Amino acid sequence: MNPDYAAQDVLRCQRCETPEPPYHCDLCQIDLCNVCAGKHLYNESGEHKVLPIKEQWSPPNLFKCPNHPLKQYELHCKQCDSPICSQCASTEHKGHNFVDMIKNLEGKKKALQRDLQELEKSIYPTHQKAASNIPVQRADVRKHAETLTTALNKQREALLTEINSIFKGMQSEIDDMQHKSMDELKKREDEITQRISEISQSVQSLKQLLDSKNFYRISAYSSKNVKLRNLPPKLIFSFPTFSPQKVSKNRLHQLIGSLSVFSITLEKREQEYRIKDTEAGSCLRPLMEVPHILRTVNTRYNYLQNVSCLDDEKIWTRGRDNIIRLYNLQGELLKSIKTDSGNVPEDIAVTRQGAALVYADYGNRTVNMVKNSQTETTINLNGWFQAWKPRAVCSTSSGDLLVVVDSNNDSQTKVIRYTGSTEKHSIQYDPQNQPLYSHGGTKHVTENKNLDVCVADYKAGAVVVVDSTTKFRFRYTSPSSSESSFHPAGITTDSQGRILTADCNNHHIHIVDRDGHFLRYIDNCGLHSPWGLCVDSSDNLFVVEYDTDKVTNIQYTY
Repeated sequence: MNPDYAAQDVLRCQRCETPEPPYHCDLCQIDLCNVCAGKHLYNESGEHKVLPIKEQWSPPNLFKCPNHPLKQYELHCKQCDSPICSQCASTEHKGHNFVDMIKNLEGKKKALQRDLQELEKSIYPTHQKAASNIPVQRADVRKHAETLTTALNKQREALLTEINSIFKGMQSEIDDMQHKSMDELKKREDEITQRISEISQSVQSLKQLLDSKNFYRISAYSSKNVKLRNLPPKLIFSFPTFSPQKVSKNRLHQLIGSLSVFSITLEKREQEYRIKDTEAGSCLRPLMEVPHILRTVNTRYNYLQNVSCLDDEKIWTRGRDNIIRLYNLQGELLKSIKTDSGNVPEDIAVTRQGAALVYADYGNRTVNMVKNSQTETTINLNGWFQAWKPRAVCSTSSGDLLVVVDSNNDSQTKVIRYTGSTEKHSIQYDPQNQPLYSHGGTKHVTENKNLDVCVADYKAGAVVVVDSTTKFRFRYTSPSSSESSFHPAGITTDSQGRILTADCNNHHIHIVDRDGHFLRYIDNCGLHSPWGLCVDSSDNLFVVEYDTDKVTNIQYTY
């Protein structure tokens, strides 16, 4: 098949590219137009079996049921994802949901064609582009490392110069002290030596005088001992001391400087190519005609209310107790977190890339973040003038938090955007200065791919959407007047910008496009009182039911 035509999702003759060929050769597995089908049968051997393309899935002997040899596969069981015969449907697959096998195979073939087209036109080129960017990043890493090394060496030279200068100055002071001390000691030594000479002379003179008989000299003797008795002044040195500062890495780092924290983050890439789907509009992942259940995760709650994906393999859940629990998709409990206040959390969310868990504590009017098992109050709504109570919370693509809050007396409701703990702006009124949201009551909030803020207002029976500048866009209500009251509970959005909201009273999920137009329901998966919603990176939907303990994982896109 010519790949230039594949994007149109139209079957073509695999010999001449004529659109919508009516025949198919079972032996060669190719589609043929009228002319090429005749040539094919004429030119090839008689073993070729050319049939109308609508009959290409006619069950041959290969499609016989191994459990019931007299029966052929006619149906496809959605729960078991396997072909079955009519007898299987009434026995071991009784109560399951079925679809016609031929219809299922045709759908699978379309999905295969879409996957092939996506691989050739999107996935392979984008991976090639990503691979070609690695050498550029590698060179960038080397450049940054060299720049840092140069700066580090420059700082080393500057510090060594200053350190050497300081040590040289101090050594000079020591040398000067030593020189002055030696000079003073020399003076004292000379004085004492002179005095000793005088004493020796006096001793000699006195001995001679004693031995003499000269009365006159003895009578004239005058003692000099008073003068010689006093020693020269003693030198007392007050030597300086050196008090070294304790050498520690922290003090040295303060002097040297520091490197900012290095990190490697994984940024989710946006697909750069979209495939046109004639049934579901222009989107990479068209909606399935019949969504099906991938798995069911049983939890330990009696009444589930929220679910939030940590990643494609783990989900955070919360119910009517004060414990938030993390499960894998096999239903194994991985972690439990108890709220600091002991209150039941009003809502939970996971920050971008799963860095932290956020929960709203309605009772003590705070929004709290749990990271590395440590809980920290991020937003405190206990104002001195007006206290607010958090109803719902979500993390945005920019890392901000959107928090739905009620006033203390439930007379006002608004959405506040926070950067960290700082209020950025609030959303409360429409262009006519009327309240956008009902006062009080259950609400959930999410951010769409186009940065719209979407609020499911249970009490008002509407999904209210404003854009990133807080400008009102639309209000979505139920498209059917025949169903009972529409009360949207949980809300989420997928990679295509579609909005999904849980219709608790009518037991199904509404799928709405980014402009508020109803697309279809998810209503064939046995849901009862669906409440909290979230989607993983593959747009697989997780649904919690208000009156059960299970989380249902549903595939609704190809």
